[in-house]
Amino acid sequence: MGTVGLMAADWVVVAVYFGAVFATGIMSSFQNRGSVGGYFLAGQSANFAVVGASLFASNIGSGHFIGLAGSGAKDGIVVSAYELHAVYTLFLLGWVFLPVYKASGIYTMPEYLYKRFGGSRIRVYLAVMSLVLYVTTKIAADLYSGSVFMDQALPGTTTLYVWVIILVVIAAIFTITGGLTAVMWTDTIQTVIMTIGAFVLMVLAFKEVGGYEEMKRKYPLSLPDTAILNSSNPTYKYRSCNRPSKYWFQLMWPADEGTPWTGLVFGLTVNAVWYWCNDQVIVQRVLAAKNVTHAKMGCVLASYLKILPMWLIVFPGMISRILYPDDVACNEPARCQQICGKDNCADIAYPLLVVRLMPNGVRGLMMATMMSALISSLTSIFNSTSTIFTIDIWHRVRKSASDVELMLVGRLAVLVLIVISIIWVPVVRQKKTLFDYIQKMTAYLGAPVCAAYVVAVLWKRATEPAIFWSMMAGTIVGVVRFFWEQYGVVGAKCGEDVTQPAGADAVLKLHFLHFGALLFVFTTLLIVAISLVTKAPGEEFYMGRTFSTRHCLHVEEKEENVEKDLPPQYFRKLMGDKTLQQQPFRVRAILWMCGVEDMVQPKENAVMGAMNRSIFEETRMSYVMHVNIGVALVFITGYWAFYSV
Repeated sequence: MGTVGLMAADWVVVAVYFGAVFATGIMSSFQNRGSVGGYFLAGQSANFAVVGASLFASNIGSGHFIGLAGSGAKDGIVVSAYELHAVYTLFLLGWVFLPVYKASGIYTMPEYLYKRFGGSRIRVYLAVMSLVLYVTTKIAADLYSGSVFMDQALPGTTTLYVWVIILVVIAAIFTITGGLTAVMWTDTIQTVIMTIGAFVLMVLAFKEVGGYEEMKRKYPLSLPDTAILNSSNPTYKYRSCNRPSKYWFQLMWPADEGTPWTGLVFGLTVNAVWYWCNDQVIVQRVLAAKNVTHAKMGCVLASYLKILPMWLIVFPGMISRILYPDDVACNEPARCQQICGKDNCADIAYPLLVVRLMPNGVRGLMMATMMSALISSLTSIFNSTSTIFTIDIWHRVRKSASDVELMLVGRLAVLVLIVISIIWVPVVRQKKTLFDYIQKMTAYLGAPVCAAYVVAVLWKRATEPAIFWSMMAGTIVGVVRFFWEQYGVVGAKCGEDVTQPAGADAVLKLHFLHFGALLFVFTTLLIVAISLVTKAPGEEFYMGRTFSTRHCLHVEEKEENVEKDLPPQYFRKLMGDKTLQQQPFRVRAILWMCGVEDMVQPKENAVMGAMNRSIFEETRMSYVMHVNIGVALVFITGYWAFYSV
């Protein structure tokens, strides 16, 4: 069956979607303007519904629709473990890590370690590492996945890079003009759109395949034509490629299989703690909550939503393989290159289901769903990366920078990151399955960072030299493993023998989740060892900044005596002797887009306000919250057990 493009009715739905999202973005852009805290933390005014929806939307980008569905098509339901595991980790975020971060009064995650240990080298190193991870595992992956969908929906209309640039521009508009407030409110509406659109497609997919039981019966049989050719045919060597595993309907696989249960229990926990508890994109959302209770309730809401991807994305990906096995389960490299431009076409599972199965108009809804996923993820990442660069790098280099300058630099940082991410897209494109690539990068580069934050939050005796040198050592080990794996295997295509350099066997056969767990242990032990032989930190570093001392008062940081009363020289040149109201429309429009229209005149200039560091909870709302925690934990544990046997 050929690919079907979008019809007029679909474009109407897409137009309505963009109208709703842009209206939401513009209206929310008027809130919390004119201050660094307003731009980067939404004025700490978000309620639990916005926090929870933003956590979910920031996580479920287009990379998840492409990656989860593709991994489901390739291996079955095991990839759902990554989503279900997040339920437990979200509770760790809300009840262990968040109170410490909140009490520390931080904007960024590198800033926490700076306040916890002192010295700037950890802060700068983590800021750079975070930016590298965002480019390599988040922005580029989302851009690629969005372009894959657009390429399937509108075949032959343009090139990969044109779609990438179009999608980036749309996402950048929200981030640059509105800051975190606009991002979180557009995330909320896009969560609703994503859920509705994905639910509609799920229902149509199950109807087409004949229901849940028929999916279970047909999936193991979904093989392309080349898989059943006899041995006298030259292409017979491809018969075993891309066959579903015999454990395809289990979350927990044996320890020696493709996704081992030991990796999920130990290695995935490390990945998940880094992502959900130490990553700027996620933590920034809970820090933006109006208080700790709303932040925790946002975590509970997000945990409920994380149960959905298995049904809304993974099962449809598996159904796509059943319906279109010659395309999705393609197992002959030359043929796969013609279909999708790669040796493995699992990543086109979800887009094919959308463009071939859905009727006119409804197809436009799914187009809007994919755009929602992409834009919500990109806007979240853009805002977080600009926050890290501005607060942790630029503000350290230019300590006298005014709030106006910080606001402008934060917006310009978005543009630079976009360019770098677009350049990295071809690297992501060559990976066999997108989701595996993202998880591997997280395991190799995120494990040492995760160890640093866990020790910093839980152990008062940890020292600055121990954290810095241990992270450096762990990162070097992770980078060596990553490049060894990427470039040390030769001839690993389907139907060909795998050759490896001497001595590579033991290292490369170790599953990446196992490697990530061992790397976490190595880094943690190194931190402990170095801490015990270096001078213990003073109370001013850990009091109020560890879990055991979170309720204690700590020495407040002295604000640097920076003159911020006068507008920068470039604004004087721009405005001349006229007031803001007397400026031409184009000048006022530029100032509004930069979010500094209330900061360019001395009497209107705003400064970084005091952070809300309170970790006390609303008693009445706390009861509701803890009841929901119990329900979520019981349900997800039973759900996990049901699909593990």
